[in-house]
Amino acid sequence: MPDLSAPWRGVHVATALPFHDDDELSVDYEGYAAHVRFLAEHGCDGVCPNGSLGEYQTLTDEERARVVRVAVEAAPEGFGVMPGVAAYGALESRRWAEQAGEAGARAVLALPPNSYRADREAVVGHYREVARAGLPVVAYNNPHDTKVDLTPELLAELHGEGLIVAVKEFSGDVRRAYEIAERAPGLDLLIGADDVLLELGLAGAVGWIAGYPNAIPDATVELYRLATSGVGADLEKALPLYRALHPLLRWDSRTEFVQAIKASMDLAGLRGGACRPPRSRLAGEVAARVVRETETVLALGYR
Repeated sequence: MPDLSAPWRGVHVATALPFHDDDELSVDYEGYAAHVRFLAEHGCDGVCPNGSLGEYQTLTDEERARVVRVAVEAAPEGFGVMPGVAAYGALESRRWAEQAGEAGARAVLALPPNSYRADREAVVGHYREVARAGLPVVAYNNPHDTKVDLTPELLAELHGEGLIVAVKEFSGDVRRAYEIAERAPGLDLLIGADDVLLELGLAGAVGWIAGYPNAIPDATVELYRLATSGVGADLEKALPLYRALHPLLRWDSRTEFVQAIKASMDLAGLRGGACRPPRSRLAGEVAARVVRETETVLALGYR
């Protein structure tokens, strides 16, 4: 079993959000609660509502707050809820962190400022504001989308000031794991992209904020346990499983990741469904590839 003494460790699923098939694509809160319970039953350690995979950018404030409350209410004892608190402004991010705490969450996941290419001073100020909410803050490094790179040096500064407890590392550069450990030895490393799970797991990651457990939780949780050095890594078993799943895991790092994961959920007999605009259903060769690669994994018995 993973060390869950810190509520951001283990496998936390960046949950997809189901919508009703109506004109407004209204949020299916009952379906979302059922999905949270399903993930808990299949070995996951927690969920991260209101991430990009949860399409938080398309939600109203009321919807976004309710999604967090539903996740907390649906979570069984010991199952973590770590909401995303991304926003254009630092004050707004801090307010979302406060809302998460009021709902019962024990940690939050925070992107740096993402409305412009923020400099070091702005990034540090942003995390100071979010930390004022009083919950442990996991930084989310996604320089591809935010254009702000939380380098190992900057992460060490944020951690040294007591502003963050961990980082979701999504840069794709697995070499950073070692420099982060050198510069900030007390900072927890969390796998941020599904397709570098094995590499970062063996490098000492203590958690995974994950996409594809939405569709195939049993196989992906098993892979995490096998690949994580702190819980008895078994490379002989992990590597063939990783190779089998990697065509699907790569979708987590692509622009179409939300639609791809929802499509895989549908094929696995779960509730994926449509995305809110501007995302639309996959079509053509991209859709065919997702179907083909998902069906291959399911045919091998992975769920």
